[in-house]
Amino acid sequence: MPWFASSHNAAPQSVQPVVRLGRDSGKREFALLRWGLVPFWAKEAKPAYSTINARAEEVAQKPAFREALKKRRCLVPADAFYEWQRLDAKTKRPFAIALKSGEPYALAGLWESWKPKEGEALETFTILTTDPNELMEPIHNRMPVILEPQDYDRWLEPGDPARPPLDLLRPFAAEKMRAWPVSERVGNVRNNDAELLEQL
Repeated sequence: MPWFASSHNAAPQSVQPVVRLGRDSGKREFALLRWGLVPFWAKEAKPAYSTINARAEEVAQKPAFREALKKRRCLVPADAFYEWQRLDAKTKRPFAIALKSGEPYALAGLWESWKPKEGEALETFTILTTDPNELMEPIHNRMPVILEPQDYDRWLEPGDPARPPLDLLRPFAAEKMRAWPVSERVGNVRNNDAELLEQL
């Protein structure tokens, strides 16, 4: 298992832990991947901001994500995520969102390996998003897909590539979640301390 520190403000293009099935062992493993998927067929590894998330309803059709959905699914562990609520044209307020239980959870992710002409392969990932539940709706029009623990195996297992488990890509139960306002300091990725999660 690779060593990694906790992060209180994970940002696109940062390296984060994901759980996937090992290529040789077929067993779960932690891997450190860069957030922002680079498709295996890309001409260069220039990250596209648009690939940090993949919309669940489009993922099976989008060329950037289609192959990863069939063969390279992963779990992205977290115990909270941030989202910004738009109050008016100029004002946004950040919220932290977590499970009421306080337990960590897994977001549905896809990973990819991009090989340059020379040097080591670059491994990247994206997080799947879906429609908001009742808790998230007043805050934002999307939410990450949170998987139930009993669905982890099904999401990770290769199964039939022609029939990926798209039924798991749905809003999580709102009654199991809570949201609270946090400091606007989360808007600067240089801030990365536990106080970011404190309720205002």
